Amino acid sequence: MKSDDRKLGICVIGSGRAGMIHARNFARRVTRARLVALTDPHAPTLADARAELEVETGYADYRQALADLRVDAVVVVTPTSLHREVVLAAARAGKHVLCEKPMAMDVRECDDMIDSCARASVKLQIGFMRRYDESFRAAKERLDAGEIGEAVLVKSLTHGPSVPQEWMYDIAKSNGPLAEVNSHDIDAARWFTGSEIAEVYAVGGNFRCPQAREKYPDFYDNVAMVCRFADGRQGFIDGAVSVGYGYDSRMEIVGTRGVLFVGRTEQDSVVGCSADRGIVRPFVKSWRTLFTEAYYAEDQDFVDCILDGREPRVRGIDGRMAVAVVNAGNRSIVERRPVGVEGVSA
Repeated sequence: MKSDDRKLGICVIGSGRAGMIHARNFARRVTRARLVALTDPHAPTLADARAELEVETGYADYRQALADLRVDAVVVVTPTSLHREVVLAAARAGKHVLCEKPMAMDVRECDDMIDSCARASVKLQIGFMRRYDESFRAAKERLDAGEIGEAVLVKSLTHGPSVPQEWMYDIAKSNGPLAEVNSHDIDAARWFTGSEIAEVYAVGGNFRCPQAREKYPDFYDNVAMVCRFADGRQGFIDGAVSVGYGYDSRMEIVGTRGVLFVGRTEQDSVVGCSADRGIVRPFVKSWRTLFTEAYYAEDQDFVDCILDGREPRVRGIDGRMAVAVVNAGNRSIVERRPVGVEGVSA
């Protein structure tokens, strides 16, 4: 078979909300790939996913998928605490990996994942889909072209509308909203500045999730984090969950000669105006709709980098550095002081 004719066999490990975004792409849109299997330990979830996508093969245990000779690559969309285990097993089985963010729980887990994939000569791509979003990419190109001079301050926010799942309240299992929500902001700040975050000071609090306060007293649904980059630049990251009003993802890049604003809040271009309601413009409802095309571009690039023999645009080191910042931020919240980021010189 000619390399141009080959179709990469894909298995999505985890058939929940995020997993199904990837699964739909590989089943319907991504070229040079075919979705050969799905996995999920929850039988009804797996059954619904297989029925929707008309996928014959489904596994309750991801290890069964790794033994399937039709599977060339996997997309890991499990809870964060399981990422290391799954990725290491995939590498041992010779499967290429697209791992959703957050990459892992700490930098040592990230290092294990990077090393295992390197030893097995398989690709490891991390799911920071904002790098594939048309608006974020256009802003990066304009910044690199010198439109606003040198970037000196990057402000990024993500607010999620939904109430967290039970496991997310446990910081020991999820690393909290800094990981689940703000990993994208951290990666975008690194991407736009071309510098590493060296020190953070973060404050967090639980203002909207009273049901979690007794069992998970360290859970925070709101976080504000000031960042100092290794080269002296400045950053600010703002995260929130359970906000209700919609999905909010925006950036502001302040330069020496101007500013760039990135992101939109309107669901569509329709604006209503009436005597009783005034001007009404519906807010973006979900990350699943806002970044639809970015997820598709990310999935297509994963396949292309494997079949074309090049490195992924978003690599393991990018996931590792975001995790290092998350760990420093969570420590700063607990210790109420600035904390240096592991492995980054001030």
